[in-house]
Amino acid sequence: MHDLSDPIISLNGLGPKAQEKLNAIGIYNLEHLLFHLPNRYQNKTNFTKLDQAQVGSEALLELTIDRIEEINTKQRQLLCYLSDEHNRTLVLRFFHFNQYQKQQLTRGDLIQCFGEIKIGRDGLEIHHPEYRLVSKGQSGLIEKTLSPIYPLTAGIHQPQMKKWINIALEALDKSTVIDNLQSLVKNSMPTLKQALNTLHHPKIDDDIEKIADFKHISQQRLIIEELCAQQLSLLKLKNERKSAISNIFKISNIFSDQLSKNLGFELTNAQQRSINDINTDLSSKHPMLRLLQGDVGSGKTIVAVFACLQAVENGFQTAIMAPTEILANQHFHGFSDYLKPLGIQVAFLTGSQTTSERNKQLALIRSGEAQVVIGTHALFQEAVEFKKLGFIVIDEQHKFGVHQRLSLTQKAHNTPHQLVMTATPIPRSLTMSAYADLDSSIIDELPPGRSPIKTVALANNKKDKVLEKIRQVCDQGNQVYWVCTLIEESEVLRAQSAIDTHLYLEENLADLSIVLIHGKMNKQEKNDIMVRFSCGDINVLVATTVIEVGVNVPNASLMVIENSERLGLAQLHQLRGRVGRGSDASICILMYQPPLSSNAIERLDILRQTNDGFKIANKDLELRGPGEILGTQQTGIANMKIANIVRDGYLLKQVNYYAAEFLQFDEDRQQTLIHRWITHDKAQYANT
Repeated sequence: MHDLSDPIISLNGLGPKAQEKLNAIGIYNLEHLLFHLPNRYQNKTNFTKLDQAQVGSEALLELTIDRIEEINTKQRQLLCYLSDEHNRTLVLRFFHFNQYQKQQLTRGDLIQCFGEIKIGRDGLEIHHPEYRLVSKGQSGLIEKTLSPIYPLTAGIHQPQMKKWINIALEALDKSTVIDNLQSLVKNSMPTLKQALNTLHHPKIDDDIEKIADFKHISQQRLIIEELCAQQLSLLKLKNERKSAISNIFKISNIFSDQLSKNLGFELTNAQQRSINDINTDLSSKHPMLRLLQGDVGSGKTIVAVFACLQAVENGFQTAIMAPTEILANQHFHGFSDYLKPLGIQVAFLTGSQTTSERNKQLALIRSGEAQVVIGTHALFQEAVEFKKLGFIVIDEQHKFGVHQRLSLTQKAHNTPHQLVMTATPIPRSLTMSAYADLDSSIIDELPPGRSPIKTVALANNKKDKVLEKIRQVCDQGNQVYWVCTLIEESEVLRAQSAIDTHLYLEENLADLSIVLIHGKMNKQEKNDIMVRFSCGDINVLVATTVIEVGVNVPNASLMVIENSERLGLAQLHQLRGRVGRGSDASICILMYQPPLSSNAIERLDILRQTNDGFKIANKDLELRGPGEILGTQQTGIANMKIANIVRDGYLLKQVNYYAAEFLQFDEDRQQTLIHRWITHDKAQYANT
């Protein structure tokens, strides 16, 4: 007799190759097989009469064989003609068969067959049916429950998967399985055994529509448990971090008050609230790990500046990490503008610096003269030694891997406080799940005086109208971005290259300064062009998506995006956010190549309807799913066995409650829950 903890290799007929394939989809033991649920069902609980069989539907039929015919067309076929007691007929058509199979099909035999009803030249047909010759003693196809059809991986066949899962179900019935939620949910939900048996073999009177919509109580029972396991693993990480010791910052307002006086603008309530959240964390003995999120242009940077001031006043260095040199360079100039008047020295470290410049910056960091250090991935390198690192700011945290972030934190004597910032808002369901180990602050209002960006969509054949608008904008003293999605010509993708667009605009707008920037240029070239554009020396900047994040030129008021249908919602929203940063009315023109897919129409429509990044983030999650939005760092959330954050977000309140309850249980019980749902290859999915 098998036990649920038995490895799958113990199953008869399951060899090393099949084991490897099943391991790849997270199945290591018999218990894991139980959670490999059907993706649909077949109804073989009763026979369908031929006069009630519907084309396009699956049916189980019991008929008599009239004759067999082999036809030699281009593809050899075997036809088996069947009839019922009323002489109604149906043909079984086989495109692949052998002689033994042909010989077994005998005139006058009773046959049970199952498959999709199709219409052929001579009436109803089934191609390659599942069948049994009951008059030859073969067991019939009739079932007491609906028959499961399982998702498969390459090299594993449906009969094998059914056989192995049925063995696991037998083991489940004979064993005492740990029911993690039963003591919490009381009688409001089915037991784990009941839920699994229902979902593998639902009865004919079970609500199949609810199962198809993932709203059945048995599915909810499992979904809640899986989300609870994910949440619990993150909360344990959070508690582990909270038990570590960090440096306690004594909150001082000397620099903060000076900066506030010189800002020239009032902080929004949301910015001030976020600063207060951060200060509370910094004054704790436990290391901060706070997620700061807000819409494009909401003013996350100034919040980070105020946080840096607390580190400086407490004698600690701050490291600010950006994913690109353009963004790091912009942070260097932006932070310096705020910090240098206060006498705070800022160092800058990137991979493209000369050896002498790099050594000079490294010396400032090592000695502690540099109180704030801004850089790219270069900050991770071994040669970078901080005298007293106490605070880390990570911009666009999803672009940095776990090990990179750890290597920076290890440059501090005590665990440093960390503030991680996102370029675009994160849907609430993801904040509650994928980022449950982080504390979160949200800047949910824009600075006053910003005009909303008007967004219009235009087909590519209306470029003349766009040229008119560019001239009008430049005549008013403003600047323009024109974004292309590819650098080189590609007939397959039909995307106009940035190089050709640059030439086209120069020919048609000869009196304007039009400059090209793209990812293949060296870092110095790109930085020089961005400085010139920021200073107003360039009218139109033709760019690839290298200007997607962080670039801040308040005088730019027109954004043109070519082939906008090729970009995701979040990316389009980011690009649009490069304009609308000054007081002038701004426009974003989304150019597209018709005809548009329904998905592309939805994306462009939501951008025309709203500038609200949170609404856009939710729509993006709905259209693309969590996998693409989170990237590879949260594969556990993206590749869950049953749950789906988009579909099952309505259950998260219950999940939060149960996860918090589970934290009170002993370690063994917690690990039992986590290991059931998070196999060892995914155990670190949420380390942030």
